[in-house]
Amino acid sequence: MNKSIVAVVSLGLALASAPAFAQNVHKREANQQHRIAEGIENGSLTPKETARLERQEARIKQLQSKDRQSGGGLDPTERKQLNHLLNTESHRIYAQKHDGQGK
Repeated sequence: MNKSIVAVVSLGLALASAPAFAQNVHKREANQQHRIAEGIENGSLTPKETARLERQEARIKQLQSKDRQSGGGLDPTERKQLNHLLNTESHRIYAQKHDGQGK
């Protein structure tokens, strides 16, 4: 009996966190787009750097869309992969904005 209660609670927590994760992903993507736009405006990103970053952002969005279409949501593995890609892209944006090539 206790195992079934734990399973129900775990499922409820997983479902409750899914929309929060989706919202978090959208906020992160918007924030990263904003950071790229800032780099363009202040000249810290070259056109080549910008194009590379934008291509990667598009790949991440495409992967997210594909993962969501396959089953309506993201499973834990897909969430982990997406989060890793967003983290990596965030580090790339920082590195490209601070490498001194744009200015």
